[in-house]
Amino acid sequence: MFHMMKHKRVMFGAVLLMMAMAMAQSQPARETLSVQGYQGQANVIRYQGHVFVDAQDLAQITNGSLSFEKNRIILTLHGQDGSSSSDDAHTSGFSRSFIKAAIEAMASIREWGGTLQAVVQNGYPVGNTTAGNTIMAFQGRAADSVALASAAASTDSDNRGLKLLKNEFNNVQSWADGYVKARISLSAAELSMSESQFNNDYEAQKIIHCGQFLAQMFASGTFQDDAVCH
Repeated sequence: MFHMMKHKRVMFGAVLLMMAMAMAQSQPARETLSVQGYQGQANVIRYQGHVFVDAQDLAQITNGSLSFEKNRIILTLHGQDGSSSSDDAHTSGFSRSFIKAAIEAMASIREWGGTLQAVVQNGYPVGNTTAGNTIMAFQGRAADSVALASAAASTDSDNRGLKLLKNEFNNVQSWADGYVKARISLSAAELSMSESQFNNDYEAQKIIHCGQFLAQMFASGTFQDDAVCH
């Protein structure tokens, strides 16, 4: 009887040992996650082909913060200096809201410039006339669009792009004011240009080329620079 009980205990002990070994083998390996540019590490568990990271550790090492909304956990990342970071605020590209506003502003400036070009090439009278009022209307629309782009600018790239956009607006404004003033004073007969004459006007061509450059730049979403817009 004693021999049988001893045998059963040995068998039971062997089963427990096998279970312990199996559990030890199934335990997920523990690793750590480092984020380039930040100090500290987050706990990581690799289990059945998946990698899990502790959200609180991740928030801590990235200077972020966690918030809870119903069944969601929201991680808000911040820059190393504590500033907020998002898809709309990155260092090399424009924010989405600014791209939209800047493209619309360029369309308004292009309409204004096209109207002005037609008035100049056809020698229409300006001032308090249909042509003059049309120029003023497009000018006001362009000014409003640039103001909206200015309000939408939120990143360093946005502000740099906005500066070029304002340069283009101011250059068209200066050219238009000079033409209207000269035309009203009857000293601008030579400004009724043919296509070839208009193509040889340096300031007009500079405005056109800057407008083409800005349209492509804003569409690309990334800031670039060109001396033609300065």
